Amino acid sequence: MTGLRSSQVADAAGVNRQTLRYYERRGLLAEPQRSLGGHRLYPAEAVTVLKVIKAAQRLGFTLDEVADLLAAGRHPHQRPDAGLQIRARAKLAEVEAKIADLRVIADNLRAATEAGCDDLITCAGQPCCPIPFAAITIGAPDADPR
Repeated sequence: MTGLRSSQVADAAGVNRQTLRYYERRGLLAEPQRSLGGHRLYPAEAVTVLKVIKAAQRLGFTLDEVADLLAAGRHPHQRPDAGLQIRARAKLAEVEAKIADLRVIADNLRAATEAGCDDLITCAGQPCCPIPFAAITIGAPDADPR
């Protein structure tokens, strides 16, 4: 029986052994064969799968989304709507929306810095305050009107 032991796979993929076992429990990684001594023996492609999982996470995919992508890759004809192209477009739209939100935040922080605001409470009460407190609190679910 041949294969890579847990430590070898983990080292080659740049993860720890607990991550390896966690991905196995989540179904992201196939359960390996066992040696006669009970050691896990992974096929060499397990390293590639782990690297793909980590790369997908760096792109912003959650582990649930990665699991769906891996499942879609294993059965491409069963769920054509779950492939990488569709998922990548959706993730790109999500990331672009976050970037737009972050630009607004950066602009407001830049304006507050340039205006010399030192105290949020004092600044909020001034007509020249650059931070849109009213827009932030109006409609906020936990905004207390008192």
